[in-house]
Amino acid sequence: MIPLLKPLLLIGRRSSCDISLRFPNVSSHHCELELINGYWQVRDLGSRNGIKVNGERCDHNWIMPGDTLNIAKHVYEVNYTPLGDAPPPEEVDPMSVSLMEKAGLVQRRRERQQSSSETHVNLD
Repeated sequence: MIPLLKPLLLIGRRSSCDISLRFPNVSSHHCELELINGYWQVRDLGSRNGIKVNGERCDHNWIMPGDTLNIAKHVYEVNYTPLGDAPPPEEVDPMSVSLMEKAGLVQRRRERQQSSSETHVNLD
């Protein structure tokens, strides 16, 4: 298990990442996990081998408890208890992200929600 201890986690091959996955097919800064309103969202950071949620390739998506997250060819099951009373988030609209942002030329301003509660990812 990998504990998810911060509301924003950088995942990649570098040792400076919050979660370091030392595999040659994982990019140095592959993706990030962000806790928003009690739910986790994953965002690809322009990696070469991409991410998938429940087997579906995506640039970013919500991760619900029990979903699988593929980082390159490595599969992880994400288990956590949503925080707060907010309803589950709606599916991500692919048109909500500009081409400039998808290309990594512009960064989106996002509110960061602080949380001290601990969640875990099970490695299978």
